[in-house]
Amino acid sequence: MQHHLPASPDTCAWGFFDPKREPVLTIASGDTVTIDTVSGGPDMLPGEGFHVPPELHEIHRHLKQEMPGHLLTGPVAVDGAQPGEVLEVRIDAVELRQDWGYNVIRPLAGTLPYDFDAMRKLNIPLDRQTNVGKMPWGLDLPLAPFFGVMGLAPPPHWGRISSIQPRAHAGNIDNKELVAGTTLYLPIFNEGALFSCGDGHGAQGDGEVCITAIETALAGTFTLTVRDDMQLTYPQAETPTHYITMGMDPDLDQCAVMALRDMIELLVAKAGLSREDAYTLCSLAGDLHVTQTVNGNKGIHMMMAKTLVDGTKE
Repeated sequence: MQHHLPASPDTCAWGFFDPKREPVLTIASGDTVTIDTVSGGPDMLPGEGFHVPPELHEIHRHLKQEMPGHLLTGPVAVDGAQPGEVLEVRIDAVELRQDWGYNVIRPLAGTLPYDFDAMRKLNIPLDRQTNVGKMPWGLDLPLAPFFGVMGLAPPPHWGRISSIQPRAHAGNIDNKELVAGTTLYLPIFNEGALFSCGDGHGAQGDGEVCITAIETALAGTFTLTVRDDMQLTYPQAETPTHYITMGMDPDLDQCAVMALRDMIELLVAKAGLSREDAYTLCSLAGDLHVTQTVNGNKGIHMMMAKTLVDGTKE
């Protein structure tokens, strides 16, 4: 079944994930839902001549920002989902909802917090026909839209948490690989799973170093399926060509350790390798990427080509 979840003051949360937040929509496992999102506070709005989703003004007027963080649409409950299972999030489509985005440099933030003393906001025109962002110095930057934030409600004992730091529930992972056609796998901590998304990005480099990407409003179409045949303690993903494991921690070294350990376990399970052989393959063919360096908990993800894994298990 196909569902649609619009963004509104009633369907959005501003700044947080909360295991006690009631679902704004409940669907069956295997159903598809299109979720509309918006991005940014009133100070990020562009000048005249750009399309601003009307619900963004309504959200600014009527929704309180509970803590620093993102505008998230959700949560969506998936009927029958239980803690200990996995939610498969197939990203079927990601589409722009407006013709502009914004990028911000903020003192005391980003990867170089002391190098830039002045706040700067750029509003960047987005051309859907040519799929580029029009940068002010004349560059047409190719767009590759994805959601910076996709996640589930965190473990109940965590309570309400900011959407800024990515953790085991995923959230603000800012992984630019997760475009349309990819799949995210998330460990479930609460009944119903409680999926939310937001923080739409028109384009982002690995690192997201100045603290934002091209922040914009997106619509995402997701097929949400409960997997009782999988067990995960941390998010994983796959593209048509690669498996992805992830690590998030304030220390990038620890992020690399987390992503590597999970890739070793994935190779043992999917390719039937010994842990030693899997470790060797990671060294010879696995790629560690810096996901982002700006969210408090930084990120590393490891990518392994499926051609090196699938079909090798006897």
